Amino acid sequence: MDFRAKPIVGGNADTSRQRPRRLRRRLGRTLLAALVTAAVVVPLSGAARPEIPAPPPAVLAPLTASTLDTAYAANRADAAEAARMAADHGDRTRAAADRAMAAPSRRFLSFDGRGSGRAVEVFGDLAHADRVAVLVPGSDTTLETYGRFRAGALALYDRLGPRGAVVAWLGYETPGTVSTTVTTPDRAEQAAPLLRAFLHRLHGVVGRSAHLSLLCHSYGTAVCGRAAPGLDVSDIVVFGSPGTGASSAAALRTPARVWAARGSADWIAYVPHTSVGLFGTTVGLGPDPVSPSFGARVFRAGTAGHSDYFAPGSVSLANLTRIVLGDTSEVTHA
Repeated sequence: MDFRAKPIVGGNADTSRQRPRRLRRRLGRTLLAALVTAAVVVPLSGAARPEIPAPPPAVLAPLTASTLDTAYAANRADAAEAARMAADHGDRTRAAADRAMAAPSRRFLSFDGRGSGRAVEVFGDLAHADRVAVLVPGSDTTLETYGRFRAGALALYDRLGPRGAVVAWLGYETPGTVSTTVTTPDRAEQAAPLLRAFLHRLHGVVGRSAHLSLLCHSYGTAVCGRAAPGLDVSDIVVFGSPGTGASSAAALRTPARVWAARGSADWIAYVPHTSVGLFGTTVGLGPDPVSPSFGARVFRAGTAGHSDYFAPGSVSLANLTRIVLGDTSEVTHA
């Protein structure tokens, strides 16, 4: 493919503005073909990762404000036991991740050290917060990589003030960035009922008067899209999105305000925002949420790259904070 600029001659309308758009469409078609091939034609290869032994999740009483401390203690104990078992198994990386989660300062609503791992961590005084953000991560988020997800949650929490709390919800098995599963809605469909059930339990802790915001990144936006219909949250925010699986904000069938953003340095812009049905498989996650036709409230994310939306001092973090706090008139729009 020749990417060299062509001179403008005669009545040629191929202006400097049109060329990048044509290049993006061309790249999009190429990527879509690759995604279809990967998801439908190419078989998975390679051995599965050996299972890391870990205890089953703790059996806990229903979550309420009065049972939070018991849940936190039980999940720290589970993480400590998971660290011991992983170390005995010879997996030092997982053992270190589990051991960090067992620290006395950590507060988990749930923990499961089996497989790629699941964890739901709280930042702030959840029982007394009136503004609560629930973060849903994208691909390649596991117990081993949890630190980067946690850093984003902490960055947001630091800006919210004493009446705010953040919940980092790694409550599903995320797809790999380089995998067939990341091109289809299958994992999102499996995760959506888990997220809905969690948010229902969370309301039992924070009460109906608290404002909940759902902040969804990357493949996590497809999870939130599947969970959205009728969801009792104030705002659904998608950023760095390959698509929500819905054709429009209205198709999410939610009473919540729907927001969308993409940083100018985010490579997700070049992923085909479409979906194709082939041989019983859906490839792609639908339209671009930042496009005018989708109908979301599009806000500025500055120069954020795909993993930079919670970077301290960034435009994206400032706007995410305003949305969670309900300062929607202060949000800067794209």
